[in-house]
Amino acid sequence: MDTAALITSETQDRVCIIRINRPEKKNALTAEMYEALIAAFTQAEADPQIRAMLITGSEIAFSAGNDIADFMANPPLDDSAPVMRLLRLLTELRKPMVAAVCGPAVGIGTTLLLHCDLVACGEQTSFAVPFVSLGLCAEGGSSLLLAQRVGAARANEWLLLGEPFDAHTAAGAGLVNIVLPNGKVFDHALAWAHKLASKPPQALLGTRELIRRASQSAARSTIAAEAALFKQLLKSEEAGEAFAAFVEKRKPDFSRF
Repeated sequence: MDTAALITSETQDRVCIIRINRPEKKNALTAEMYEALIAAFTQAEADPQIRAMLITGSEIAFSAGNDIADFMANPPLDDSAPVMRLLRLLTELRKPMVAAVCGPAVGIGTTLLLHCDLVACGEQTSFAVPFVSLGLCAEGGSSLLLAQRVGAARANEWLLLGEPFDAHTAAGAGLVNIVLPNGKVFDHALAWAHKLASKPPQALLGTRELIRRASQSAARSTIAAEAALFKQLLKSEEAGEAFAAFVEKRKPDFSRF
């Protein structure tokens, strides 16, 4: 399957639907898929006919995060890396974004939601931000935005321990707006997106900018700080051990560090 088919984009009544379409790999993202996401978001942002965006996966998976094999083959060691460019782009999008989330939402599959305005998720959705467990640090501005969204206590628990949490925990903390049966998630999110697209555009965009003004300004500097540490940690022995253990499906040994 070519990359264009792995990230699809269609417009439906002023809403751009961007879909991660690699279900056999639980929508794990490769560098080429990040490039395709950048193109899809950029085109939707520039199209005057589009008033809102909807990001989704399938009823099986939203995104299991990075494709580990591709990530190890194409590590994001500088700011030109596709994942780094996507994370910066998310802070610059002015049009409202809705997410429809089912199944695994891991790593960027969770942190991307912090840049969405409304999030609907399925009852079987499982979230995780296991960056520390992989010898890395938070990304996507999540070291700031997650605490702002759900509070410091939950952010500490999720980012430092890196353990999965379920849909109802996410909703109770305020990470997502609503939990629905998987089969109803996409339609509900699409209805939200159509409602947003029908609002007076200047009032909608202006209000969205006011809501996000302080956090998004700080998020840009946070993303830069996260990226600097992320690139440093990516070269460390700790990360090497963590990734090797992940690939070999064993428990990492950090006793020597």
